[in-house]
Amino acid sequence: MARLLIVHHTPSPGMQAMFEAVVSGATDPEITEVDVARRPALTASAADALEADAYILGTPANIGYMSGALKHFFDQIYYPCLDSTRGRPYGLYIHGNEGTEGAIRAIETITAALGWEKAFAPVDVKGPPGKQDLESCWELGATIAAQLMA
Repeated sequence: MARLLIVHHTPSPGMQAMFEAVVSGATDPEITEVDVARRPALTASAADALEADAYILGTPANIGYMSGALKHFFDQIYYPCLDSTRGRPYGLYIHGNEGTEGAIRAIETITAALGWEKAFAPVDVKGPPGKQDLESCWELGATIAAQLMA
């Protein structure tokens, strides 16, 4: 069975709504044979990353950068996963009041160094997430999980 790892930092109601939409998409009943693991970024480990076949990353943008929690995740897994996870797909959802570009750029730089392949355009939400934003989060979860079914 394939494994999708959702690594998230969810400190706000907006991030919680986005996280729930991603999980809902990834666990849609039509998607089978995919185990969806959810880990807070501060507790996700290299073992979690090594056991996964794909990743979805969720973070707020804090002062134009990813959360310290997601950066901690990357710091913990970088060298243990550097050669072993190349080519694995990932997706990203991010929320901020403004200035998410720097966070997206930093995450894309790290994931490129790990050799991960972007499988879905980042879901970039500024301000309170609306219906379309949450639908995009659902699509992110469903798309990445469905890719693992094949």
